Amino acid sequence: MKRITRLFACVIATALVSGIALAQENREPGGPRAPTVDRKSPAEIRSDLLDSLFARLHKVGSSAEAQTVERAIWELWMRSDSPTAELLLTQAVKALGAGEEQASLSILDRLVAVHPEFAEAWNKRATVYFMIGRYNDSLSDINHVLELEPRHFGALSGLAMIKQQQGDKKAALAAFRDALAVNPQLEGARQAVEELAADEEDI
Repeated sequence: MKRITRLFACVIATALVSGIALAQENREPGGPRAPTVDRKSPAEIRSDLLDSLFARLHKVGSSAEAQTVERAIWELWMRSDSPTAELLLTQAVKALGAGEEQASLSILDRLVAVHPEFAEAWNKRATVYFMIGRYNDSLSDINHVLELEPRHFGALSGLAMIKQQQGDKKAALAAFRDALAVNPQLEGARQAVEELAADEEDI
């Protein structure tokens, strides 16, 4: 399992300490009864954490801090309510890293079929499609990613790169700008916007 970033660990630790304190209070004789509250699902907790992390991306004071926040976001995106889904995603990533694109694709095909709500599974398959030159298939999967997570700056950057490859500079510029709107720390996207915007009148 990948090491959780310091920022992410702090958030989790705070939540755990609060939960333990409340549990101890409610176990004490004569102590107050536990209030009736709606408990959040793991998916809802991840969503809240992502909201906080994306808000922080717009306030970071250094590139090192930005990278820490980005890593925490990616780690949350890699998580699922299903341990099996997480395991399959990890296997697909390892296969891709080893240059086994078809093996990775096979795993991801099964994963999105069984867990269509897992945005990162679609994103990883879009990445594989991009790497083997199946741009239209990649675009289709990117659309699924953005339906599930409109803030996915990785998918938005991928969309921009495909549109650039296809010669659609106007769409590429728009996608890069969308990526920067959710993550202003993307230096590569910023440089691409500057280059494309210089020729915007001719696009």
